[in-house]
Amino acid sequence: MLKLTDRQEQILELIRVAIDKTGFPPTRAEIAAELGFRSANAAEEHLQALARKGAIEISPGTSRGIRVLDMQAGLARRLPGQMSLPHPGILQLSLPLVGRVAAGSPILAQEHIDQTYTVDPSLFTDRPDYLLRVRGMSMRDAGILDGDMLAVKKTSEARNGQIVVARIGDEVTVKRFRRSADLIELLPENDDFKTIRVEAGREDFALEGLAVGLLRAWA
Repeated sequence: MLKLTDRQEQILELIRVAIDKTGFPPTRAEIAAELGFRSANAAEEHLQALARKGAIEISPGTSRGIRVLDMQAGLARRLPGQMSLPHPGILQLSLPLVGRVAAGSPILAQEHIDQTYTVDPSLFTDRPDYLLRVRGMSMRDAGILDGDMLAVKKTSEARNGQIVVARIGDEVTVKRFRRSADLIELLPENDDFKTIRVEAGREDFALEGLAVGLLRAWA
């Protein structure tokens, strides 16, 4: 058992709750606001203490680059290749990894499948249907990097604030979802990228799924 202070336990639980609700950890500013800290620096100091004690892992340069090292609560997992579980009796998931998607064709078309991974379902906040290879850095500050494998649950509905896979015409993109009365906004988590705005009811727009976890290949 890790020896954590009450405040460290509180922050660790806050991170876990955020992951359960949204699929991703909170920013330092969100932690500070939730716990009444005067600045995000105070949150950073507690996060660094948690990292030193082995409770979390911090990815430098990203506002949401926090990984809980508890096997049941962590979102991103090291995946050097095909994973096997320590307990053979536990259900395993076989998930196709989708690479580049050809224009106008279904996201799970056979020609898009690069590989199949067998993974532990406890890695995810909900049961995914496939993995999508992330292209680009538009979601960098959510801890989603180029080359990552996003675990996606197929759905055509999403709540504001959730991270989704969306299709616009011939493009498939990963963004944070926000809907108003007559407008859908797909928000990046990187100031170098612009918000994508789509009129509600646009025929060439579709939600392909909801992000429920992240796998990262480590060398």
